[in-house]
Amino acid sequence: MLDPRIDDHLISDEGEVVIDEVMHHWVVMVKPVLIVLLGVAVILLMPYVGDLWWFFLLVGLVPATYGLYRIQVEFMDRFVITNMRVFRVHGVFNQQIATVPMSRILDISVHKPLLGRLLGYGHFTFESAAQDQGLRDIRYVARPDERDLTIQRVIQRSGLRKDFKVAVVDEDDGT
Repeated sequence: MLDPRIDDHLISDEGEVVIDEVMHHWVVMVKPVLIVLLGVAVILLMPYVGDLWWFFLLVGLVPATYGLYRIQVEFMDRFVITNMRVFRVHGVFNQQIATVPMSRILDISVHKPLLGRLLGYGHFTFESAAQDQGLRDIRYVARPDERDLTIQRVIQRSGLRKDFKVAVVDEDDGT
């Protein structure tokens, strides 16, 4: 339950292998960790409040538990690039999987906000040939340019897109 078990979702008998497994960038953990620290700080006040210790315990456990849950949600959210498709596995109690075969990917947009450029993350938007997309936006991807190039290489190596040949015209002889 604490691991998304990516290998369970591979089509191994067809030769599918993981090229890259992407966790969220560390920046998504900042807010949940701060929430956990707030809860712990409230719990640490218990010895100083006398008979209301139980109230501070309760008030501290709520944000600490919520923060730990949010950390687990972020940890379980994985974006996977294989030699055949890209897919996303996420969810703690109820796991969800969204898949797009490489042959259906028409366009990948990478958005890097200013903070993302400074810290090394970006957001992907996939445009695919599917009408109802289960995998469209992937947010907080670490090293987005490198991941984009990985996907482009997989698409190119699989022969889904042919090399573009550029015709050179010699202006002297008109050919």
